[in-house]
Amino acid sequence: MALSMLKVLNLTGFRVSNKLFRQYSNTSSNHQYTISSLENGIKKIFLNDLKKRNALSLSMLNSLKSDLLEDAENEELRVIILSSAGPVFCSGHDLKELTSKEGRDYHTQVFDRCSEVMMLVQDIPVPVIAQVQGLATAAGCQLVASCDIAVAADNSRFATPGVNVGLFCSTPGVALGRAVPRKVAMEMLFTGEPITAEVALRHGLVSRVVPEAELEEQTLQIAQKICKASRSVTALGKACFNGQMTKDRNSAYRQASQVMVENLGLRDGQEGIDAFIKKRKPEWQHGFEKAPEQ
Repeated sequence: MALSMLKVLNLTGFRVSNKLFRQYSNTSSNHQYTISSLENGIKKIFLNDLKKRNALSLSMLNSLKSDLLEDAENEELRVIILSSAGPVFCSGHDLKELTSKEGRDYHTQVFDRCSEVMMLVQDIPVPVIAQVQGLATAAGCQLVASCDIAVAADNSRFATPGVNVGLFCSTPGVALGRAVPRKVAMEMLFTGEPITAEVALRHGLVSRVVPEAELEEQTLQIAQKICKASRSVTALGKACFNGQMTKDRNSAYRQASQVMVENLGLRDGQEGIDAFIKKRKPEWQHGFEKAPEQ
């Protein structure tokens, strides 16, 4: 009997439940704040509000959430790339939405929605890659830190400057503090000073720094490499990695060991091993079917 995506991911302690898609859905917008496409297993989501420097307004967050969820259970989906254009990758929240005129209830809605999107990036069962050009600031930096992989152009910069406008970057600090060493995060949060792409790479905020002219090509190469693996095995691995990171060492090993046994019990798990031994190309099923008993 096949294992469901949710059952397998729940073995890892990953935050996935039967209510995942209902929890994150509830969106409507008439504006095309994001543009998305799915081709050859790669979903590209383009932040499309150049006029506002790709700010994470409530409308942008709703649109981004909708695009992330749209193909989440599509068997063709293997990886997601988040990108934008212009001198700013993402400028963070739209400060015009955060004035007292909008009111506390609206502000609560903005930050709750933003947190949902950031957690969704990590909860969705395929890798999410940030393709970063220019400046990623405040919640924009948070978005980069939340992604599984981040490829940055050599002209990129990263900052959490909210303290300088009277709004400490508390929610960006959640993702930032889990991506870089504590003292690096605190310096960024307390001073608001931007760091370069090379400094971001040194401290683990991004995975790779490339010439701006090669940004799209090199990001695509990583995505294409991911597409060659089994979707189910990749989903299991992402869930396990994120789940064990919150545990103590002994609990993490117990969880990871259980997941590896479950992985070996999958048809794709045994297919990969058999292909390696026989020196042939694996033929993935991309599902959670159990391997037949010998």
